[in-house]
Amino acid sequence: MLRPAYWLPFVLLLVVLGFAWEVGARQMPYLFVPLGEIAAVLSDDPAYFVSNTLVTLSEALVGLGIGFVAAFLLAVVVSEIGVVRRAVMPVAVVLSVTPLVAIAPLLVVALGFGMAPKVVLTALVCFFPILINVAAGLRTVPGPVLQVYRTVAASRFEVLRHLRVPASLPYVFASLRIVFPLSMIGAVVAELSAAGSADGLGSVIQVASSQNRLATVWAAIFVLAALGSLLFWLVTLAERRVLHWHQS
Repeated sequence: MLRPAYWLPFVLLLVVLGFAWEVGARQMPYLFVPLGEIAAVLSDDPAYFVSNTLVTLSEALVGLGIGFVAAFLLAVVVSEIGVVRRAVMPVAVVLSVTPLVAIAPLLVVALGFGMAPKVVLTALVCFFPILINVAAGLRTVPGPVLQVYRTVAASRFEVLRHLRVPASLPYVFASLRIVFPLSMIGAVVAELSAAGSADGLGSVIQVASSQNRLATVWAAIFVLAALGSLLFWLVTLAERRVLHWHQS
């Protein structure tokens, strides 16, 4: 059982934030609504929020999976082949600073209002953090250990399997802690950009905003925040199980 020293500061912070929120709702009703109204919206029709959450979550996870596989494979290539690294990484940096929100409408035009543009945008959002972290992790093998493998004439695949991939796991999980919540942002941005989209929390926010239903907007935002926090916690838990041997 956790001691109060661990959970009490967090509970006190929630109380303070809740009080500040209620004050804001009284002073600026055009921006905030009382927490009771948000809770009422969630409890009145929970199935509505659950169904739309599942849509956004599926888009986020599929996009994250595609982005992870593509970024991991490319990271392996650039870590093994210097020419490819010098060619690819500058382009990857340029793409990383490109505002992907700006291309979301173009993806909708090209791919329609279905799941495809949301998945593609989410994959693009997740791609660069994974690529950079995994590429760095694959090259963190200690020199003496690498020299031992070279002395026994280990193949590149053996070095990759037994040295580079295990060494990169802390970097992989570090990137996943970033991109799991980030994947939700990518999916919601794509939903907001797809004017004809009818499902997903992004669509809930868009429709509720157009109808001035502020409590529904905040309810959807709170659900997104809770879901992103849950994903972050699950990745952290998996990291502790998988990397129990690592000093971090």
